[in-house]
Amino acid sequence: MSANRQLFINGKIFTSDSGRPYADAMAVENGRIMWIGPQAEMPEAFRAAPPSAVNAEAPEVTDLGGRRVIPGFIDAHMHPVMLADMRKQITVMPPEINSIEELKTAIQKRRCEQRRGEWISGWGYDEHGLKEQRSPTRYDLDQACSDSPVYMLRTCAHICCVNSMALKLAGIDRNTPDPPGGEIERSEDGEPTGVLRENARSLVSVLLPPESREQKIQNILELGELLTSQGITAICDMGNLDREDNFPIYKAAEERGFHQHVGVYYMWDFFADDKDFHIPPEYLDRKQNIFAAGLKLIGDGSVSGRTAWMDRPYPGSGGDCGISVCSDSLVESAVSFCKENHCQLSMHAMGGRAISRMVDRACREAGWTLEGIPYVRIEHATDPSDDSLEKAAAHGISLVTQPIFLYAESRSYLDNLGGEWTKQCYPIRHILDKGVTLGFSTDAPATFWAVPSDPFPGIKLAVTRTAADGTDCGKGQAIDVETAVTLYTAGAAQAAGFPELGRLLPGYHADFAVLSDDILNIPPEEIDQIRVEETYIGGKCVYRRIPQQ
Repeated sequence: MSANRQLFINGKIFTSDSGRPYADAMAVENGRIMWIGPQAEMPEAFRAAPPSAVNAEAPEVTDLGGRRVIPGFIDAHMHPVMLADMRKQITVMPPEINSIEELKTAIQKRRCEQRRGEWISGWGYDEHGLKEQRSPTRYDLDQACSDSPVYMLRTCAHICCVNSMALKLAGIDRNTPDPPGGEIERSEDGEPTGVLRENARSLVSVLLPPESREQKIQNILELGELLTSQGITAICDMGNLDREDNFPIYKAAEERGFHQHVGVYYMWDFFADDKDFHIPPEYLDRKQNIFAAGLKLIGDGSVSGRTAWMDRPYPGSGGDCGISVCSDSLVESAVSFCKENHCQLSMHAMGGRAISRMVDRACREAGWTLEGIPYVRIEHATDPSDDSLEKAAAHGISLVTQPIFLYAESRSYLDNLGGEWTKQCYPIRHILDKGVTLGFSTDAPATFWAVPSDPFPGIKLAVTRTAADGTDCGKGQAIDVETAVTLYTAGAAQAAGFPELGRLLPGYHADFAVLSDDILNIPPEEIDQIRVEETYIGGKCVYRRIPQQ
């Protein structure tokens, strides 16, 4: 055995493994857990250097000081390259911006810092969270800036608002038809309002100037520091709003000290028509820290944008059930590609009709991935039917959901669905009772929260089913805190197909977080106040919180 050995003792360790959920000590060698359990039962072989090792030293011992330790969080659905970029843009959400008037001021300030004609971008607005209780329009943005294109992305990332110059650059006017799966919002006189929904947003987003490769790498490195401070040790990159390949960005960042494990997905909309597109076989090796996981499709929109494709009409909509934004041909080409390359197919599906469409299509296939890796995963799963859940459980289809949506955006859900329907959304307990593989995530930056990648607000919602503003989100779907942590660790790893992550077990990566408070025993209402004190990846401390003076 190697002399590169560590002992972690005197901890309150939650393993996320149902067979042996608690421990107080771990032995780690070369970044892997060799033994875990009660400290009093630790074998003597792990307490000292291997007797056969030349010049071996005793293992490094870390006293955890009785603090709570959990496996590193795995955010199974986020958009890190987008998040890293957007952190440099105007943040259109509290506490920075609370109204359209404050947004105008922020745009004017940014315009003074830039040259005429340069794009001004922002993200995160939600009309339900603005003082005016409406979306900004081209006319609002024109008042702030008329000599440069302005692009503001809604919190859900499925809708944007642009000014008149951006519309002109995209060639959008009253005669422009809605693209398939998209909508150009228009006023009563037929003029575009500047709001572009679903696939229509791509008419403008393709014009946004790309950042340099070097800047993207630097942005990811900075984001990695934020993620380690939140105890996040693995992530899934669910694709961009363009055809950029993120895999080389992560590999370059890894060479410069980026620590997280990453599964990269390709947004199929941007590659389906490229006959030369392929994923190199070496990218697909999941034993690497950075690997290509598969393809991503967008099946519908969002609840907050009233574009999720539901089984029933939105209240007061006159029969509107949302938007299906993915053609049958796109689904079939994605299935063919994933079968040929034995990689995962991910489908964004919030509404019941979108969920059943993908589940029913997947059930016609035998699994095409390696054993233990779901061949299809459903993203968000806001309003699934029992039929879809039963089929998903029977066919090994996983679900990845985001409890932070209800926590941060309850006003949107209440306005768009009403109180009773809102309580039925994200039925976490029911999904688990049906035997479905389920993982948690944030979808950062696509949620109305100032620090969207923070895991603790989502855990708090899952346990209390109470939103940040006090809204009752359906107490009957609450789960206990141990289950919530498990879904953010072991569940997320299983749903996404991360090997040997998410649990603290022999043979697994020694990835874990040391918390400021005992998440298993404090009042649930205080969960969002917990901070990560230390984060370890491969047994190495990659983050340590500096005490505030």
